[in-house]
Amino acid sequence: MWGNSRFGWGLVSILLHWLSALAIVGLFVLGWWMTGLDYYDSWYNLAPWWHRSVGMLLLFATLGRLVWRFVQPSPVARGHRLERLAAHAGHILLYCLMLLVLVSGYLISTAEGSGVDVFGWFKVPALVSGLPDQATLAGTIHWYAAWALIVLAAGHALAAFKHHLIDRHDVLVRMLLPRYTRRH
Repeated sequence: MWGNSRFGWGLVSILLHWLSALAIVGLFVLGWWMTGLDYYDSWYNLAPWWHRSVGMLLLFATLGRLVWRFVQPSPVARGHRLERLAAHAGHILLYCLMLLVLVSGYLISTAEGSGVDVFGWFKVPALVSGLPDQATLAGTIHWYAAWALIVLAAGHALAAFKHHLIDRHDVLVRMLLPRYTRRH
């Protein structure tokens, strides 16, 4: 139940998937909203603190998710060969964009040499700082990569619904119920 099988996703993969999806959408909305805050808004300092804290937790969860993905089997993919290739490429691109968004966010936050405070629990040190135009360049990458991630994630969700509603595949159900497999 915890781990994956060749027939379905385990509870760890399912929880990491849905928590990541929720965090990505929440961070995107929060990030977009906080860019419009002015200096005198009460959320001016608090919103970025929440954004950075959740972002760092998501970075660690994503790294853990990648390790988990490499040590666990993946369920057998369904569909035509082209669909399977597109799904595989899409998943790789999703992971790459997640890492790009999260690492660029870290580079924005550490540009001045300060670590990232995560909810007051611990501080992630600034491993890279002081690069020329680090915050500006990382900010530009962060913005466009976040948009690309949201668009690709929306396409990912639409593909899951298409497979569920039109093709009648169990792809969506397998990501909801641990080790679910439809009997043929």
